[in-house]
Amino acid sequence: MNLKRVVVTGLGALTPIGNSVEEYWENLALGTSGAGPITKFDASKFKTQFACEIKNFQAEDYLDRKEARKMDPFTQYGMITAEQAIQDSKLDLSKIDLDRAGVIWGSGIGGIKTFQDEVDNFVTNDRNPRFNPFFIPKMISDICAGLISIKYGFRGPNFVTVSACASATNALIDAYNYIRLGKADVFISGGSEASVTESGIGGFNAMKALSERNDDPKTASRPFDKERDGFVLGEGGAALILEEYEHAVARGAKIYCEVIGGGMSADAHHMTAPHPEGLGATNVMKYALEDAQIEASEVDYINVHGTSTPLGDLSESRAIKKIFGEHAYNLNISSTKSMTGHLLGAAGAIEALACIFALEKQMVPPTINHFTDDEEFDSKLNFTFNKAQQRKVKTVLSNTFGFGGHNTSIILRKLD
Repeated sequence: MNLKRVVVTGLGALTPIGNSVEEYWENLALGTSGAGPITKFDASKFKTQFACEIKNFQAEDYLDRKEARKMDPFTQYGMITAEQAIQDSKLDLSKIDLDRAGVIWGSGIGGIKTFQDEVDNFVTNDRNPRFNPFFIPKMISDICAGLISIKYGFRGPNFVTVSACASATNALIDAYNYIRLGKADVFISGGSEASVTESGIGGFNAMKALSERNDDPKTASRPFDKERDGFVLGEGGAALILEEYEHAVARGAKIYCEVIGGGMSADAHHMTAPHPEGLGATNVMKYALEDAQIEASEVDYINVHGTSTPLGDLSESRAIKKIFGEHAYNLNISSTKSMTGHLLGAAGAIEALACIFALEKQMVPPTINHFTDDEEFDSKLNFTFNKAQQRKVKTVLSNTFGFGGHNTSIILRKLD
């Protein structure tokens, strides 16, 4: 069968370094760190006392106050970025087939704050079961996709993908596949996460996954640096409008880029640790390239998973060398998590926007906070340390990997 072409026609972002796509992109170019002391709760007793929080945010500035109270923050972030993306796309909802418009969203944890608050209230109120009637609807991970579809009347496929930190990229790939198979014309896709909570920080601390550089939060996320000591937790979300190419052209839409391939794989190795030789990461990039029907030499930039963990960064760099061979030295590689922190299930969405930034601006965002070379990394690889770099960028690949061994890669290309 002839597969349809899929393009991106709208963007929305709410991130630790910008509450709009424009502000996010500006700070990517500047190499701005979004990390700082936690303000959402008293973190003084926690091993990690900082995170990448959204700044200057009040849900009521974007949403009806009554409706916002029925939503966990992760859903608020999703609703806000979806609205930004719809507005950016200039979709006229009265002129599209709403039966062929869907929502596929990603979130690794969903309503963790709602769950935490309800359990806390239960315990502090002598274990009397006075639960909020919105407890379950606010908490479940699929509710964001559901509420987005209700708001816009999208009656096509509607679900959430949950694959830990790979969730949002999984969502984008699923939306891409539905459209190219001819089963839908338009999707709102992306991801959101709101895990900067006592249970979120405490849980990841217990796993020894987070940086504990409390004396210098802004430089704590150090992908590929010898002194890296874990990731920095982030929050926020991003939405993309994916659209069938002819459908977009017919309505005169602005087209940011084309989605040309996606890959998925499993490490089948360990609950949280990556495969030491990057087997799953190698496979997923291979599958994405095969799906896109391009050679490895056609890729200009890789937005890596690059969380700033000792094992993860190393295994991913090994996988890149295996797949790209000598061309690996011609690539720009960067981890924008050095600026945004790790948004868990939403990471793939905001990083897809970073890839589109590279295509739009012909500029690769940097990996900031590099101070000390690690001899375990090939010094000839260009990790775009500390400063954005101008270069010709036509094709980009984005990696996102999750606990449980979930791996996803998506490939975007500048439209000819």
